[in-house]
Amino acid sequence: MATKPRIPKGTRDFSPIEMAKRNYIFNTIRAVYHLYGFQQIETPAMENLSTLMGKYGDEGDKLLFKIQDSGNYFSKLTDEELLSRDALKLASKFCEKGLRYDLTVPFARYVVMHREEINFPFKRYQIQPVWRADRPQRGRYREFYQCDADVVGSDSLLNEAELMLIIDEVFRRFGIEVCIKINNRKILSGLAEVVGQQDKIVDITVAIDKLDKIGLANVNAELASKGIPQEAIDKLQPIVLLSGTNEEKLAVLKEFLQNSEIGRKGIEELESIFQSIQLMGLVNTLELDLTLARGLNYYTGAIFEVKAIGVEMGSITGGGRYDNLTGVFGMPGVSGVGISFGADRIFDVLNQLELYPKEAVNGTQLLFVNFGEKETAYCLPFLKKLREAGIRTEMYPDAIKMKKQMMYANKLAIPYVALVGEKEISSNSVLLKDMTTGEQSAVLIDELIQKIQ
Repeated sequence: MATKPRIPKGTRDFSPIEMAKRNYIFNTIRAVYHLYGFQQIETPAMENLSTLMGKYGDEGDKLLFKIQDSGNYFSKLTDEELLSRDALKLASKFCEKGLRYDLTVPFARYVVMHREEINFPFKRYQIQPVWRADRPQRGRYREFYQCDADVVGSDSLLNEAELMLIIDEVFRRFGIEVCIKINNRKILSGLAEVVGQQDKIVDITVAIDKLDKIGLANVNAELASKGIPQEAIDKLQPIVLLSGTNEEKLAVLKEFLQNSEIGRKGIEELESIFQSIQLMGLVNTLELDLTLARGLNYYTGAIFEVKAIGVEMGSITGGGRYDNLTGVFGMPGVSGVGISFGADRIFDVLNQLELYPKEAVNGTQLLFVNFGEKETAYCLPFLKKLREAGIRTEMYPDAIKMKKQMMYANKLAIPYVALVGEKEISSNSVLLKDMTTGEQSAVLIDELIQKIQ
């Protein structure tokens, strides 16, 4: 007996209707990116591991899908290495490539490789799948799409403000109410400096980033477990729990970070971004969240994260400023800032809120019933004319029982069916049936086009 086929955990098949919905997401995001002057590129699904490793921190490196080399890779290994059973060490011996973890690091590699043909500042967008060897759960997949937009070669904070406007416009078009959370890694560095724990900046940011998930007590316990003294933890409490308007939070921060040059710089950057956004206006909420840290080590300035309001779902968009990323590929001094829409989570949110417009499905609008060769020959020129008018039209390919053809139309939710017999051929018309109301009427081809349009 044949084994029932399965797909890997954390991956999904998508039906035609689901693909239509996903394309609605991609096309909406793409249209907004074009509106702001971004150009599309693509990079390979797999990269050299030397490109990917060390860019996401230890946790990220563990989540990289590594691709086994072809050929007799065991010949490169000693008996001692084989007997060690050290998975990571062994993988480094016979895996030279890996599936991309995100689109930002491959983009940095692209910029370095194509620097001579790029005009800076370079505004690119990219809509492609990425892979992570993560534990699958609701809203978290091992294969998923990212829809990235980045600007490189410009230090201007106007780029950050425009990315906030892009986020706002995309979710306005989707009809999803969101809260855009913003922070700055320089502020987090300043906090670590002020409490005397500069060397623990990564431990501090990783811990406070979990506040929403594990609560304050567990965050404090994690900080203590990393060797951060209780005095420093106590100093952080009023900042971690800071509330009020963005202006009130900034005022408290200015006092708290008055002796930290890098912290003051972070505050200045946020103030500049807020001022630009105020001039252009947002539909959704923009909130300064000091617990927002973003897990990736390459962020150096403003960081962003978006949560859908009224939906139990993690972050559906994120991003930030990275000043040093291309430097690891031999091209220092190129600043960048970017965002990434999580298409798969947005897909789930739109489904949960039932926000897909009917036209997003893009199914067939009109089906011609097949009564035989003579009727088909009469209908084929009509199909061409209807498609030229932009009407999604098909003809049932086989002259089978009409009941089965009508069942096909019902299952695909096709709103109109065209029936053609001797009477219609003699009068150069079509009998049009509205599948919703059941009404039927004889129409000429031009009337048919007008009615469906």
